[in-house]
Amino acid sequence: MEYISANRYFRECFGRKVYKVAIDGGFTCPNRDGTRGNGGCIFCSGRGSGDFASDPGLSIADQVKQGIDLIKSKLPKGEEVGFMAYFQNFTNTYADTEVLRSKYIEAIEISEVVGISIATRPDCIDDDIVNLLSELNRIKPIWIELGLQTIKDESVRYIRRGYDNKEYVEAINRLSQHGFHIITHVILGLPGETVDDMLATVRWVKEVACDFSDKPLQFGIKLQLLHVIRGTDLETDFRNGLFDTLTLEEYVEVVRRAVRIIDNKLVIHRITGDGDKRTLVAPMWSTDKKRVLNTINRALRET
Repeated sequence: MEYISANRYFRECFGRKVYKVAIDGGFTCPNRDGTRGNGGCIFCSGRGSGDFASDPGLSIADQVKQGIDLIKSKLPKGEEVGFMAYFQNFTNTYADTEVLRSKYIEAIEISEVVGISIATRPDCIDDDIVNLLSELNRIKPIWIELGLQTIKDESVRYIRRGYDNKEYVEAINRLSQHGFHIITHVILGLPGETVDDMLATVRWVKEVACDFSDKPLQFGIKLQLLHVIRGTDLETDFRNGLFDTLTLEEYVEVVRRAVRIIDNKLVIHRITGDGDKRTLVAPMWSTDKKRVLNTINRALRET
């Protein structure tokens, strides 16, 4: 069973391999500052799920350039590639539009940057934000990444997401009208969720995408294994024996069934996830990314 990966899709869009450079825009989150909640989502690290981002003490431009230099140092000399500036940490549309404009422009103006990707929340996408993004989208393409994670009501409350599924649909409606590329994040293995629950979220994400767009592959999805990170409230529940993380075999089976549901209607931008070995509590098997990907790909070939 084949699927449309981000690597394949970006090659079709830009004619070359594209690498993401994770940067820290210095934002916070309405789920941390009391607007929607305090403490953030239960699984979120102290850096707002951006543990691989650059030094937030640097300017946006310097973060991007530092990331580009690091990636280039690992590539064969002369290989032609592109880079996408990825505003990853916390909620990257949660600020005044002029502040956002200046940060986004810093990244866009770097010649080697082919586009930018902005991680945010559906409840932080208003008309002013959409108008700004639409303006910048005419300069270089923009991907919007929304952290849905799950549609199960009990799970939404447990992870302290801070917004309901209706707000996600409203954001999709607003963004799709302007032709943005939209990526939805889904976590597989949340406490209390069955395989059917996880697959119901994947199916719903595809259905919403198909409802709001007839453009091929305007929408994408990230399938993320649940990671228990040190210092989170999720770690406390895990240490107290309230749940177990998925085994490799269980995760591969969920992914196999999810890919079948997606059926090449969405770009799969992530099929597992990278855990920071310095802070990852569980599952430790996920740190062997090569083994994980090989196991997933083997299962898909055999399907």
